[in-house]
Amino acid sequence: MAILYNYETDFRRLSELDYSDWVSRIVSSEGYNVGELSFIFCEDNYLHKMNRTYLNHDTLTDIITFDYSTGKTISGDVFISIERVCDNAKRFGVEEEEELQRVMAHGVLHLLGYNDKTEEESVVMRAKENEKMKLFHVEH
Repeated sequence: MAILYNYETDFRRLSELDYSDWVSRIVSSEGYNVGELSFIFCEDNYLHKMNRTYLNHDTLTDIITFDYSTGKTISGDVFISIERVCDNAKRFGVEEEEELQRVMAHGVLHLLGYNDKTEEESVVMRAKENEKMKLFHVEH
């Protein structure tokens, strides 16, 4: 089991240990195990180029998830644009950390088999994001 964090931008505001514990709880709460999971924090240009290259989408996005899971073991690369996260936090009137947690949970949920292509799937995805965000807590 490994949860890795890579920074293609100056962003370094999270406690990797706390986030790894939280991500592990999300995965186990759905009956899965963590394999190799990487979060890559980047900027809009980096993610936009990936979106065009690998998905043929010429749009900005906050997250792209590449799924390498097998069976009940979750593995993948989760690319997150910190610029999108910050802009969306302002737009939705939430703290940047809350929006980052939502986006990270969203990526993990995709690896767990949840989608958001249809309205019905989006409703389920949002409910699951809210449920999984409540699993985040830091022991002091």
